[in-house]
Amino acid sequence: MYADEFEARLARVRHRFALTLEDKIRCTMVSADILSSTGGPLTDHLSGSYQRLHTIAGVGETVGFAATGNAARTAEAALLPAYHQNRGLTEDEALCLKKALAQLKTAAASELRIMYQRGG
Repeated sequence: MYADEFEARLARVRHRFALTLEDKIRCTMVSADILSSTGGPLTDHLSGSYQRLHTIAGVGETVGFAATGNAARTAEAALLPAYHQNRGLTEDEALCLKKALAQLKTAAASELRIMYQRGG
């Protein structure tokens, strides 16, 4: 009985995660463009991007989106120096973050496709 209840709860979390995943990635990609320019409300974009990536990494790995979680960790690592120093991204950091976000988008699309094919 307990295992069935746990699986049902996990399925609900997985479903909520899947529903918001693409939007979180899209928002972070928009923020990456802003963070690589000068000026603007960097603190809000840094904090929001970091939180989104950290959530995707942690929850993704927990609910069966291992590749998505790993890709989010890579993107999070690219953002961390600027986040800790509360500054915009350097040109190299921005390029690294954008590449990591492209990989995250690809991993998420693949794992979402698999989930929906399985009826999840």
